[in-house]
Amino acid sequence: MIPFVDLKKEYASIKNEIKISIERVFEKQCFLLGEELKEFENDFTKYIGIKFGVGVNSGSDALYLALKCLNIGKGNEVITISHTFISTVDAIVRNGAKPVFIDIESDTFNMDVSKIEKNITEKTKAIIPVHLYGNPVDLDPIMELAEKYNLNVIEDACQAHGAEYKGKKVGGIGDIGCFSFYPAKNLGAYGDGGMIVTNDEELSTNLKMYRNYGQKKKYYHDFIAVNSRLDELQAAVLRVKLKHLNEWNDRRRKNAKLYNELLQDSDIITPIEKECAKHVYHLYVIKNKNRDKLKKYLEKNNIQTLIHYPIPVHLQKAYSQYRNVSSLPATEKICNEILSLPMHPWLTEEEIYSISLKIKKLKEIS
Repeated sequence: MIPFVDLKKEYASIKNEIKISIERVFEKQCFLLGEELKEFENDFTKYIGIKFGVGVNSGSDALYLALKCLNIGKGNEVITISHTFISTVDAIVRNGAKPVFIDIESDTFNMDVSKIEKNITEKTKAIIPVHLYGNPVDLDPIMELAEKYNLNVIEDACQAHGAEYKGKKVGGIGDIGCFSFYPAKNLGAYGDGGMIVTNDEELSTNLKMYRNYGQKKKYYHDFIAVNSRLDELQAAVLRVKLKHLNEWNDRRRKNAKLYNELLQDSDIITPIEKECAKHVYHLYVIKNKNRDKLKKYLEKNNIQTLIHYPIPVHLQKAYSQYRNVSSLPATEKICNEILSLPMHPWLTEEEIYSISLKIKKLKEIS
């Protein structure tokens, strides 16, 4: 079996470092809001190239609290995409705002920035571009529109740790950047975790209060908030993994390049990386008109695949009341064609050759 991800190999490569970091936490007996979190927040913000970082308990809460701290809620609209993980839209709705969906580019799967301006109304307060699969959105036009209409830009970088747009790390370009440390991410914890980054000190201060019951001082609560703290054990693990992130991303890019080369003479459409972007391939997503047949065939040949995502948010039952458009043509079309192939830093050349050969063979026997 060629697994979709291989966290066992990741752990084996850093096992001793992880043990030392976890033992350090147990020796200190501080499990929340301690030195490990503070050091990881500092390390991660330096990596992104931004001033402030606030560790929270998930990428979902990072997005939710980012909107909350920008006072985006009832009566407001937020422009985003429907082809994304549910958390992007959930954060908008949980704050009482309305998601306004626009279509995507059929080649990058990212937000079609040409569709933004005509969807801006007097109720629009923010844009959430999603750096989907680790592939940066074209941010310059978005930032220009944000300045023109006085909008906030919240980057959903939950799948894009280390990805770059014009030489800058994504997440550090908009007003706020949100990251997830779900275990399978390029930078993953051994449980849930998230981070919000910003250059705004006041926002950073408020975010730290929002994640901790609205208090600066214990038992003194300035406003109603939540409990959403990245714990010390996860912070210690992430400090170790962050040191390896660039190397692991380079391996992913190398694997993607080999896939591209081996599949170039097939009927598979491989991922696009624009000149302005540095894709970090959290996922390697191909397109094929016979996707379902291909998926079943690969699974029969012991190759794990997934679909990210089979049903766009605007067509989900839970979000039917927010279906602000009759259709999103590119979004709806690709949901029947996309397939995520195995992608992780420990994927071998032999495995990529095997997967690619099987894909080509299906065409021959069809």
